[in-house]
Amino acid sequence: MASSRGTHRFGPGLLVAAAFIGPGTITTASKAGASFGFALAWAIVFSVVAAIVLQEMTARVGLVTRGGLGEAIRASVTQPALRTAAVVLVVAAIAVGNAAYQTGNITGAALGLEVLTGWSRPALSLLIAAAAGVLLATGSYKIIERVMIALVVLMSGVFLVTAVVIRPDVGALVHGMFVPGVPAGGLVMTIALIGTTVVPYNLFLHASVVCEKWPSDVPVAEAIRDSQRDTVLAIVLGGAVTLAVMITATSLESGFTDAAAMAKQLEPLLGAWAKWFFAMGLLAAGVTSAMTAPLAAAYATCGALGRATSMHGAGFRAVWGVVLVIGTACALLFGKTPVQAIVFAQAANGLILPVVAVFLLIVVNRARIMGIHANRPMVNVLGVAVVLVATGLGVWKLLRLFGLS
Repeated sequence: MASSRGTHRFGPGLLVAAAFIGPGTITTASKAGASFGFALAWAIVFSVVAAIVLQEMTARVGLVTRGGLGEAIRASVTQPALRTAAVVLVVAAIAVGNAAYQTGNITGAALGLEVLTGWSRPALSLLIAAAAGVLLATGSYKIIERVMIALVVLMSGVFLVTAVVIRPDVGALVHGMFVPGVPAGGLVMTIALIGTTVVPYNLFLHASVVCEKWPSDVPVAEAIRDSQRDTVLAIVLGGAVTLAVMITATSLESGFTDAAAMAKQLEPLLGAWAKWFFAMGLLAAGVTSAMTAPLAAAYATCGALGRATSMHGAGFRAVWGVVLVIGTACALLFGKTPVQAIVFAQAANGLILPVVAVFLLIVVNRARIMGIHANRPMVNVLGVAVVLVATGLGVWKLLRLFGLS
């Protein structure tokens, strides 16, 4: 058993962190820093805490049930009509959210590739979508994904170092991190910062991958402890990168529209190389996420519907294919305003988050499913607080849209 502990202790949390450090995170945090300075840093702190709470829950569900979150949601609702309603809500939330997220992934990758090649953005969006589709269909995406994640990790390191090099106003940063407030025009950005870190599809992805890292021969209590450490370390690191992006972006003009303009935040460290390095990182982040999001949507949808989750199954392929097509179509439609499209995609996920989080809370409190590993009261308090804040921001946004706030 010692070998199992040594081999399977860390890993899934890093995958989750790499999945949310995509072009959406880089663009959204850059836009937030350029437009509002450190005023929305608290949203990153909140999103890190929220991500730890929710990802820990879903990893625990996976380790206890040895299945995905979609299957657990089906099992948690026994009344047929309610089960149907739950499945429809989850599938709709994941389908809409992942299609929106995929729009940001493809748009972000196209932005990076545009800097490197000079080709037209619509053509690049189609090229990236086609490449992602081929890789998903063949199943050979894993090797390329490792390379892409390595590039994203390298880019994250550069942001962290640059954030130190530029010597930010520490007092203003600490104030922004721990004194919540939404400046005029900052509501969508606040929701987007939360939506880009606490990604609904990551909840489904995490529940599945923990079973591969901690197999059934590892005691459940031990696997849960190791998973909790893994989750906290990885998400805190991901949050630090997001905060570093915001810090470095405070030197940018708020109206930037392309990757070359965003790359200026890295010039204090990289000089003339900033544009090329940023473009490669943005491309890597976009392509990696463009493969991960459709896969997670397929796992979530097939699990909720009680269908097989084999990568070679027709239904599984159909789901990721639909998400890829819709995301590509939206990327082409909103290609003239890429930064706005990416921020909107993150905000859409922020609005969808409460739906998935509520079902996760229901599952993790079912004693017949979770046994002695059901939620403790304090974890429930934190989970409900996350749902209330995310819901409150979403309702506030809707009220403002209709002129009621």
